[in-house]
Amino acid sequence: MILYGSGTTLGIALSETLHLHGLSKPNFLVGCSVLSSHQPAGIAGFGRGLSSLPSQLGLGKFSYCLLSRRFDDDTKKSSSLVLDIEQLDSGKKTNALVYTPFVKNPKVEDKSSFSVYYYLGLRRITIGGHHVKMPYKYLSPGEDGNGGVIIDSATTFTFIAREAFEPLSDEFIRQITDYKRIKEFEDVTGLGPCFNVSDAKTVSFPELRLYFKGGADVALPVENYFAFVGGGVACLTMVTGPERVDGPGMILGSFQMQNFYVEYDLRNERLGFKQEKCK
Repeated sequence: MILYGSGTTLGIALSETLHLHGLSKPNFLVGCSVLSSHQPAGIAGFGRGLSSLPSQLGLGKFSYCLLSRRFDDDTKKSSSLVLDIEQLDSGKKTNALVYTPFVKNPKVEDKSSFSVYYYLGLRRITIGGHHVKMPYKYLSPGEDGNGGVIIDSATTFTFIAREAFEPLSDEFIRQITDYKRIKEFEDVTGLGPCFNVSDAKTVSFPELRLYFKGGADVALPVENYFAFVGGGVACLTMVTGPERVDGPGMILGSFQMQNFYVEYDLRNERLGFKQEKCK
């Protein structure tokens, strides 16, 4: 039994035998909260760490389909999660999915956290068909482990290092000429750029497309990268931070994954995805 604490949560870690659909897993590690403030009822870790759910269950793959964020306040709806506990060494691809291989995690002394992420090979980004030129050091991990692109469903809005975010933001500003930019909303929400679309009969923004290693590319639905924040104002739902970045240069968040079926094929070290209406 181990006592652990984090923020406003205090609890114990227990080792038990897990029985799941005929599968028996001894020494299954689970944390039990005995004191928590403003925390979720439970959190399941799906990273590459030894104590994560996929590692402890020996999953070959898992997948999810995240509902549209408009269902956030509807307690009757929840996103789907599929766990593959079969031990078959199959290279078969799921029908209709496009795949990109996972990138090897950087190994840096005293930075073990880098080993639990799922790194992707993002080749380039286009906005309205125009290539956004980003410093390559943010798209690929360096010798110090910093940089690179990871996917993380626990992150809400995609995070991009400032030096890489600015050319992306500037390109949206350059191409969006039909709507007035509203900087005061950017200061309040922390999002941006933001535009006043209250007088528009139909709202249209330039296409955002991601190109991954292995030939996979995806055009995100506009509702996955722009959101109405009130008063007829729409803002880009990607964020940035300080100039200096310790860790990944980009984190693909759950807002950008809504209404996508996403498969983590751990057995074959690849990520598969397709757009579909999650329900």
